[in-house]
Amino acid sequence: MFEIDGSQKSGSGTVLRLSVALSAITGCPLHIFNIRYNRPKSGLKPQHLESLLTARKLCNAELKGAKIGSKEIWFKPNKIKGANIKAEIGTAGSISALIMAVLPICLFANNPVKLNITKGGTDVLYSPTINFMRFIFLETLKKMGVRASIQVNSYGYYPKGMGEVTLIINPTNFLQPIQLEQFGKVQHVEGISVSTFLKKRNVAERQAMSATNYLKSKGYAAHIKIVYDRSNPYQKGSSITLWAKTDTGVLVGADAIGIINKSSEEVGLEASKKLFHELQSNSTVDVNVSDMLIPFMAIAKGKSSFLTRVISDHLETNIWLMENLLNSHFSINKIGNLYRITKSD
Repeated sequence: MFEIDGSQKSGSGTVLRLSVALSAITGCPLHIFNIRYNRPKSGLKPQHLESLLTARKLCNAELKGAKIGSKEIWFKPNKIKGANIKAEIGTAGSISALIMAVLPICLFANNPVKLNITKGGTDVLYSPTINFMRFIFLETLKKMGVRASIQVNSYGYYPKGMGEVTLIINPTNFLQPIQLEQFGKVQHVEGISVSTFLKKRNVAERQAMSATNYLKSKGYAAHIKIVYDRSNPYQKGSSITLWAKTDTGVLVGADAIGIINKSSEEVGLEASKKLFHELQSNSTVDVNVSDMLIPFMAIAKGKSSFLTRVISDHLETNIWLMENLLNSHFSINKIGNLYRITKSD
């Protein structure tokens, strides 16, 4: 049985999500306690509970302790099966986080999985935007043989949420290792600027223009798609997601979301500055994808590596979990202003 103290390392929901995913994949029962110990309101929140319930559906698991506020759960998985599944968060909790929790499990299903996630947040604080997941994370995972897509049915923002997406995954029993050692030369800088029921204020266009102007001042011509969305009449909001592709296959990105008292120009500037920091450093994986990639590297057979500019708490936590639960071996080496993350054969 996997015994995990959720207060270790970041003490965040990441520990819970990855522990459950690895339990399902390996078939090893899980007992995790002190869930989200280091967060202001510890225990399960609605999005964490829904991740657990969705994981249970995928592998017909026995689950104990699964309720809002719970700090301890027991999870005993069975075979992972493909199916059409529905998940409902019920708050502005992150849909992206739920996807990160169940995507590794779905890869090992016996048939394709179609997951419809409703009443959640697609673009909320402390989580990648849904377009970051679509255009950067899933595109990076394609290099490892992951075949998955996200369809945005409606965007959802804080505080009401009400976003909806459909995730489709074609399973694979073999993940290819990924090696991203050379940054190369930037070929394209692209993006998508979205606002929901904010066209009268030209929010999406202003976000895009601000980002375009900043990147132009740094020598990059950005092509940003402007989307004036009307999918969610319950909650106005906005976001911008940017990414750059190089001639060596590197894809790095950044995002920002609109919040009260932040101008559209500030939102665009925030995302473009983040992207420029990645480009300036020559990192081959951006700061967000760096920790998200770790479990897939651990599962893949063979050596994987990438270069990143920051060792975040989530990155350290994910490496710690993979080494403890899968006996994977990772190394971190400083290479100039970057860190090389390597998973050994």
